[in-house]
Amino acid sequence: MPSTFNPELVEAPIGHWIGNKFITGQPGIELHRPSDGTSYASCPVGSAETVDHAVSTAKKALQTSGWGTCRPRERTEAMQRWADMIVADAEKIGQLESLSSSRPISQSVSVDVAVTAEQIRFFAEMADKEGGDVIPTDGNHLGMVLSEPYGVVGAITPWNVPVSMAGWKIGPALAAGNAIVLKPSELTPFSTLYIAQLAVKAGIPAGIVNIVLGDGLTTGASLIAHPDIAKVSFTGSTIAGAAIMKTIASTQIKPMTLELGGKSPQVVFSSADLNVAARCIARSILLNAGQTCVAGTRVIVDKRVSAEFVTLLSAAMTSYRAGATWDEATDYSPVISERQLSRIESIVDAAVFEGAEAIIGGKRMDRKGYFYEPTILSNVEKDSPALVEEIFGPVITVQTFEAEEEAFALSDHPTYGLAAGVFSKDLQQALRAVKRIEAGTVWVNRYGRSRDHILPTGGYKASGIGKDLGREAYKSNRRQKSVLIEI
Repeated sequence: MPSTFNPELVEAPIGHWIGNKFITGQPGIELHRPSDGTSYASCPVGSAETVDHAVSTAKKALQTSGWGTCRPRERTEAMQRWADMIVADAEKIGQLESLSSSRPISQSVSVDVAVTAEQIRFFAEMADKEGGDVIPTDGNHLGMVLSEPYGVVGAITPWNVPVSMAGWKIGPALAAGNAIVLKPSELTPFSTLYIAQLAVKAGIPAGIVNIVLGDGLTTGASLIAHPDIAKVSFTGSTIAGAAIMKTIASTQIKPMTLELGGKSPQVVFSSADLNVAARCIARSILLNAGQTCVAGTRVIVDKRVSAEFVTLLSAAMTSYRAGATWDEATDYSPVISERQLSRIESIVDAAVFEGAEAIIGGKRMDRKGYFYEPTILSNVEKDSPALVEEIFGPVITVQTFEAEEEAFALSDHPTYGLAAGVFSKDLQQALRAVKRIEAGTVWVNRYGRSRDHILPTGGYKASGIGKDLGREAYKSNRRQKSVLIEI
């Protein structure tokens, strides 16, 4: 069990990790701890020159190390050693994660770091198991599809679950034989920097994993537009994803994987086990204080059971204990920044002003740090930002339905289609919902990812392009070459 720690005693690595060393930059973005608002570090902003140095280092490392052309099992073994080292240093990595992010130490060690190691192992094992194909042709030809790495992959990860998101990007890129230059969020860079150092210690050649720090406008844009970045992988907001697409279209066409925003529905039918549904939904929205792209923020419940269900959901959501991320007893997080806290506050206040009812919550907590009360809103106007926009906070809206088709219509969102939840004991009803709801992932009688990394994740509509996790993520980090030989 991870222990409470003193944030003042945690030494955080800072600087760009390029090759096998830290490169310091000028002080840039002031960082504040979400749990108490204390300023504690400054993140440098990598320039176009910094990005070019990292990409050039990655390209040279590929050419000199043989990482992309070695016996695939060698990549597997190096990545397995890396995963072992991550597990061995889980407490340290968890503290770095909880220091800067909104992830409580009780979850960052046992979940985030553990899952990161599992993801790396999962993709490591694909290195010598996924290849090309021999294609059926007539007897005078031999047709093949060869599979090859792209080269240098550029990746950008968000601040909400930093180390796990790094595993999403680095794992498949490396297993597929690529090098990577990754820009973590400027708000939460430390755990990613630390595991990058461990990669070299595990025997992954220096320069194969590089980390550049900075913001999106300068550092991120330079990385995406760099001519030697052969493929882009991004997780973040839909607005940022659209900007990345525009940059790629205007500079250099290249493949991309985009895992973007969501406004996911959770449909509760009258046949559901309401206690199970209430616990699942409370856990899903209060995990990281609602700061996950798949957060199921739109509850759509059968009118016949809505009063009972809202009572159960309210009780479940008010049972969580808010506290500092470095306190082992904490199970409810702060939001990441004052800016994000103010945005949540303004959206909820506007909805209430328009006539919505805050059944529970509805305001910031009276304590240090950036904490917002778990909130349930009902009677929300259909065009209210509280119902339409991704809030990225601990706020749920409740709508009711009378007929099944009405539930499906309410579940559809004009913009997003990332995930959805369905709660029903009626198997046929649940399967109808699975087929009808437009979303890249649908969970039934649960909500949230498991540790089955074989299941891909990604969205419909403006929730993204391509998939993370699963075989799809590995394959998206390799390109195909068709070969036809005249015999």
